[in-house]
Amino acid sequence: MTQGKVILRALEPEDLDELYSIENDRSLWDVGSANVPYSRYSLRSFIANTTNDIYADRQMRFVIATADESVAGLADLFNFDPRHSRAEVGIVLKAALRGRGIAKAALGELHCYAAEVLDIFQLYAVVSSMNEKSLRLFMSLGYEATATLRNWLSVGQGYQDALLLQKKIKKVVL
Repeated sequence: MTQGKVILRALEPEDLDELYSIENDRSLWDVGSANVPYSRYSLRSFIANTTNDIYADRQMRFVIATADESVAGLADLFNFDPRHSRAEVGIVLKAALRGRGIAKAALGELHCYAAEVLDIFQLYAVVSSMNEKSLRLFMSLGYEATATLRNWLSVGQGYQDALLLQKKIKKVVL
């Protein structure tokens, strides 16, 4: 999949070092659900055993690659609910590549794929109320804040609120 600046592709065994670096970046642990380091063994196993079938795995992980095919980050569809045709979305870019429009292009491409190929009706994200850059990104692509989740995210010695952001990506006629 490609949309201008980015290509979304499946994880390959050659991506292990990049995946290891991103997953073990402690500065990202406050914005996600992971708070433990991943071993190369467990990540290698994840790459080897994923089916890339959202119905089987209930998730899909994409590498965000730039036009020169270097890895810029990861985009995820997870917590997939086939009955209600929705999935949670997550995105992370390497720090050096942020602020260049890569995340916006990747999310736009992910929306097209989710709507046109996977037939997903709605995407959502849970974002810290303090993460202004991510909130701006999602809002710029039409996500709406539909709920505040009080004291939702454990950060350091305290808790932060999170916003539930939702976007219909597919029109349905009843």
